[in-house]
Amino acid sequence: MRAALAERWRRWWTARLPRTDTLTLTQRNVYILPTGAGWMLALTLLVLLVASINFQLNLGYLLTFLLAGSVAVGMHLCHATLRGLTLHLAAPEPQFLGSATLLQVQLHNARRTPRHAIAVAVHGGGRATEWVWSDVPAGGSASVQVAFRPERRGLQDVPTLTAQTLYPLGTFRVWALWRPAAQVLVYPRPEVPAPPLPPGEPRAGSGGSAQARGAGEFDGVRAYRRGDPLKLVVWKKAAQALATGTGDMVSRDAQQAQRHELWLDAAATGLHDPEARIARLAAWVLQADRLGVDYGLRLPGQSIGQGSGAAHRHRCLEALALH
Repeated sequence: MRAALAERWRRWWTARLPRTDTLTLTQRNVYILPTGAGWMLALTLLVLLVASINFQLNLGYLLTFLLAGSVAVGMHLCHATLRGLTLHLAAPEPQFLGSATLLQVQLHNARRTPRHAIAVAVHGGGRATEWVWSDVPAGGSASVQVAFRPERRGLQDVPTLTAQTLYPLGTFRVWALWRPAAQVLVYPRPEVPAPPLPPGEPRAGSGGSAQARGAGEFDGVRAYRRGDPLKLVVWKKAAQALATGTGDMVSRDAQQAQRHELWLDAAATGLHDPEARIARLAAWVLQADRLGVDYGLRLPGQSIGQGSGAAHRHRCLEALALH
C-alpha cells in the first residue's frame, strides 16, 4: 500500500511539470531539504547548545554558533549551485529494443563562477539510480550522458530527469525535476541468429522465376573477379571455401539481381506471433542493408518500395517500430 501511494504521488507530481527540452532552474522549480548527514549535524548542534548552556561554556557557544554559521552558508551555496543553471536535451538517436538509450544533456552556466558536483539521472530509480556527475565551468557548458532502457518498441517519451547537488558540505540536497518534451524511436529487437533472406521475386516483364540460390541467397552468384566491390563478395561462402581449403571466392551476379527484387514480406516469415514476425523482418532489413542490396518491405496495410542506404533502412525500421 505504501509503495502504491508513493507511485501515485510521483505520477501526480510529475504530471504537473511542463514538457520542455530546455529548462532554466529558478527558485520556482528548485527544492532543498536536509540530508541524513544534515539532520545528524542539527542534532549535534542541539546537543552542543544544551551542553554549553548547562555548563556555561563560552568556547562551547563559540563552536556551536561557528558550526551553525557554516551550515547556513553551506545551505545558501548549495541552493545557488543549482539555481540559474540551464539544462538542454539534444534530440535522442533511435535505438533498438533491449539496448540502452543515451540522452545527451547539456548544462549551461551563465554565472562568472563555476558550479561543482552537479548530478543528473533518470527520476524514479530509487537506490539503484545511476547518477552522472559533472562540474560546469564559469560562463561555459558541460555535457553528460544519461542512459535508460525502454521496455517496448515504438515512439517513447523521454523519462523525467532529476538534477541535484550536495555541494559543498553534503548536509543539504538541492534538486529539480525536468520533464523533457522529446521522444525517442525504439526499433524492434531483431531476431538472433538472423535467418536467411527470402528468395527474390521476378521483376515485372523479366519472364524469370524466383529461385533461391545457395543458403538463403535471393540472387545468383559467380566466381570472384578482380576488382569486384567488397560488398558483392559472399563472405559466408568465402569462409566455407577457405575452411575446406578450396580458396574459391564468389560474388553476387549483378545481372541476376537486376532480374529479381527482394521483398521482405510479413507473410513470408512463416510465423504466427506478431512480435516474432516484426523481429524477423528487422533482422532481414539489417541483413539486406549489410549486403548492400536493394530491398522493399511489405506490412499489412503498408508497403515501402525498393531502395537501399541508411535513410531507407531507417524508414523500414521506423515502419516496423510503429506497426
